[in-house]
Amino acid sequence: MSGPPPHLPIRPLWLCRACAAPWPCATARLTLLREYAHDRVALLVYLGGLLHDAAGQLHTLNPHDAPEPTQLFDRFLGWALIRRFR
Repeated sequence: MSGPPPHLPIRPLWLCRACAAPWPCATARLTLLREYAHDRVALLVYLGGLLHDAAGQLHTLNPHDAPEPTQLFDRFLGWALIRRFR
């Protein structure tokens, strides 16, 4: 018996395979933070590559209604940045 499906992206739609939320969904974000807990820079490099792929694929699918660059940045990278409080 297999477990629940992993929260991976369905390309080129960039929706979560498990919950259909825009990827990375909340569960995928938590999983990525766990997997890259000791190397945040590697996580950001990985997510930056995925952001590049997603921007191109989403624009190809619908060039007139693709997400704005700032929306994609927040979705793929913004949540993973280290926040420093003063």
